[in-house]
Amino acid sequence: MYKKYIKRILDIVLSLLVIILFSWLYLILAVLVRVKLGNPIIFKQQRPGKDEKIFGMYKFRSMTDEKDENGNLLPDEVRLTSFGKKLRATSLDELPEFFNILKGDMSFIGPRPLLVKYLPYYNERERLRHSVRPGLTGYAQAHGRNAISWEKKFEYDVYYVEHLTFWMDIKVIIDTVKTVLSHDGVVLNALPDFDDYRKEQNKE
Repeated sequence: MYKKYIKRILDIVLSLLVIILFSWLYLILAVLVRVKLGNPIIFKQQRPGKDEKIFGMYKFRSMTDEKDENGNLLPDEVRLTSFGKKLRATSLDELPEFFNILKGDMSFIGPRPLLVKYLPYYNERERLRHSVRPGLTGYAQAHGRNAISWEKKFEYDVYYVEHLTFWMDIKVIIDTVKTVLSHDGVVLNALPDFDDYRKEQNKE
């Protein structure tokens, strides 16, 4: 009952409340992003959602468009400014995702949506992460964010899917708040690219 109906109703009500109550914060952040990083203010990227349906995920921009002499974008760690790092560390860059939640692309709690290019590499069990809506935060984010291994991330994602209840979601919210406030698990480029990780696995 919760998984099929109540969870979606809560997503709609709560995301709408957040958007209305924090409209002032959206405005302030939009102005700061425009001044410090330029346009576009909102970064949109294609991600796989429930049942691997592709959607456009919104975030506040956190990197510049600096390029080298050949016109290629500089590495992420170079383009990520101190302002962008603060946005990510506080998760404020993810506030636009509440519009994704309202639209039904995402949920408050669920496995974080990864890149579309990773889809061919998932094994059958890992694909279970796409049997629910992806989340603003998830069990893996509440227990390590991007400082844990790919293997552990997927283990946590599948564990969440198999144990999805109202109380599980409450636990994830509480643990996420603790993690964000303590700034635990925020590591730039902590993991190898997923396809590189999978290639190494296949060698074993």
